[in-house]
Amino acid sequence: MKIALLQGKEQREKVFKKQHLDRLRKLGDVVVNETAGDPSEAQLEAIIRDADIAITSWGCGPLTARVLDAAPNLRLVLHAAGTVKPIVTPELWERGIRVSNATAALGKGVAETALGFTIVSLKDMWRLVRETRDGGWGDGANVREVYNVTVGVVGAGKAGSHYIKLLRQFDVDIALYDPFVSEARAKEMGARKAELGELLAQSDVISIHLPSLPETFHMFNRERLALMKDDCVIINTARGSVIDEEALAEELRKGRFFACLDVTEPEPPRADHPFRGLPNVVLTPHIAGAVNNGLQRLAQAVVLDAEAFMDGEPLEGEVRADQLHLLA
Repeated sequence: MKIALLQGKEQREKVFKKQHLDRLRKLGDVVVNETAGDPSEAQLEAIIRDADIAITSWGCGPLTARVLDAAPNLRLVLHAAGTVKPIVTPELWERGIRVSNATAALGKGVAETALGFTIVSLKDMWRLVRETRDGGWGDGANVREVYNVTVGVVGAGKAGSHYIKLLRQFDVDIALYDPFVSEARAKEMGARKAELGELLAQSDVISIHLPSLPETFHMFNRERLALMKDDCVIINTARGSVIDEEALAEELRKGRFFACLDVTEPEPPRADHPFRGLPNVVLTPHIAGAVNNGLQRLAQAVVLDAEAFMDGEPLEGEVRADQLHLLA
């Protein structure tokens, strides 16, 4: 059994530590890419040669027919990142090669960040910290607990579903909008299924967990933002493209609600973007997912799926060709 790690040296060392490589070596011979930078097609072809399992990550290009011809026994590609769209090709599916990604691992970090935004924003900490630093001592009049409020979750993918799981530790009403989730499944997750307009009008917190697709482009437009309650908190840890930023800035100028944005369109926002100056916006530089030590979650996910594959067990991150149109 040969396992080939195709990503460049720097990327591999960010994600995979000694303990992860040691576990992979228990499954077979491990070959790594020791070159710097993103691998070329020729480099991919050389490293993947005769491999049974290939591991990819950010920076890896498509596994073309030329690359796959070098590994006729390849049975599995494990992607130590989110979307597999940069690496999959029709030839990959045609040859019956299975594909798995680490979206669930990424989603945990995103969900935890969204929960942090939820708690801190309801507590009005952003304003109170600023006022206290400037010499004041706020009275906490606008502080709310994560209790007896409605939290709207838009999208129940890996991140959204984990956010719901985390929210179940609190006494809150969880409303879910996701057209691909049934009422029964939503109830099983601990949420109630709602239409988008209903969710927007009822929620005290709205957390967005949507993929960037043509169907989700500017889903949060002027009309939908206008449905939101005063004093609502809107959180976006998904993709900037799902919000019409001009319309959001207009609503924020009115002081109606508060926004926590880990993503914008484009990134970073221009220096004079209104988001940078409005007091009711918190901007973070796309850190919700795996960063620094959090990247090791991806390695852990890959190792677990490699072990599951060898044991004939289901793969946590398996992706099928017919799912691609729904994925980011």
